[in-house]
Amino acid sequence: MKVAIIGGGGLVGSSAAFALQCGGVVREIALIDVNRDLAEGQALDLQHGTPSVADQAISTGGYEQIPDSDVICITAGLRRKPNESRLDLIHRNTGLFLQILKDVAAAGPAPSAIVLVVSNPVDILTYVAAQQLNLPYHQVIGLGTQLDTIRFCSFIARAINVAPTQVSARILGEHGDSMVPIWSSATVGGFPLDRHPNWRPNLAHEIFTRTKGSGAEVIKKKGGAGFAVGIAIRDVIHSIALDQRRILPVSTVQSGCYGIRDVALSVPTVVGRSGVLGRLEIELWPKEVQGIRNSARRLTETLKQVLPSVG
Repeated sequence: MKVAIIGGGGLVGSSAAFALQCGGVVREIALIDVNRDLAEGQALDLQHGTPSVADQAISTGGYEQIPDSDVICITAGLRRKPNESRLDLIHRNTGLFLQILKDVAAAGPAPSAIVLVVSNPVDILTYVAAQQLNLPYHQVIGLGTQLDTIRFCSFIARAINVAPTQVSARILGEHGDSMVPIWSSATVGGFPLDRHPNWRPNLAHEIFTRTKGSGAEVIKKKGGAGFAVGIAIRDVIHSIALDQRRILPVSTVQSGCYGIRDVALSVPTVVGRSGVLGRLEIELWPKEVQGIRNSARRLTETLKQVLPSVG
C-alpha cells in the first residue's frame, strides 16, 4: 500500500510518516509539501532508518504521486494559535484546503483511493472534501476524535495508575469544543471503569477537562502536536491497509446515525480496506446522545457560514 502525505514536511505530516514507518505495514510513503527541501530532508531522515525498521520506499514529489496512492492523507494547513479554537481556523484555512482538493482532483486519484483529512477544523474540512472530490462518501474520512480518544485513554490510565493499553474509552462528536466523552462504555481490562478500585467519580470532570484542553496545552508548550497525532493517523491507515475493520471514532458525512444527517462528525465507525464499512448506533446514555446531536448542530451552523465561500 502506498500512502501520500500532503503536508509531509511539517510536524504533523512527518510525525505520521515516522509512525507509519515504525508500523512497518505500508509499502511506500510519499511526502508532498510546498517546501520541497523540507520534504526531501524529512524523507532522507526517514530513509536512513529503513534498514532497522522495514523494507519501505520513502519518496517525495508533487501531485504526480497521487494517481497510484491508495491513501491520500491531507495534513497541510495553517497552525492553530494558542488561544484560537479549531473552528476559528476555518476562515484562514479554507482557501488553502480548496486548492489542495483541486490539485488532488486534477492529479486523478485512483477510483478506490481513500482520502484521510487531518487538517483542522477536521469535521468542516472533511465535509468540504466529500463535497468537492469525485469520490464516494465512504472513501472520505476525517481523523475526527481518534486523537482525542487516545488522549482521553492516556489520562484515564494515568489517573488510576493502570497500563494505558488496558483502557478502552471514546470521545465522539466534534473534534473541538463540543466533543463528547463516552463514559457509559469506558472499561479497564474489559471491566467497567467505575468498578476499578482506584476510580473516584470526581476524576471524570478532571480527566475530560484535561483532554478537551490538551491540544491547546501542547500548542502552548511545544508549538503543535506531532507524536500522538501521528499515532492516531497510523491507527486509521493500518485499519485500512490491513482491512482490520476496527471500530474507530473517525469523522464522516452522516446519513442518519443518532438521527444526524448531512454533517461530518465522529460516531463509532467500522474502517476497512474500502474506507467506511458501516456506522454503529450503539446505545449510549441519553446525555451522550444529546451531546453528539449538539455537536452536529454547532457544526451545521458553521457549515452554513462556510459553504457560500466554498462555492
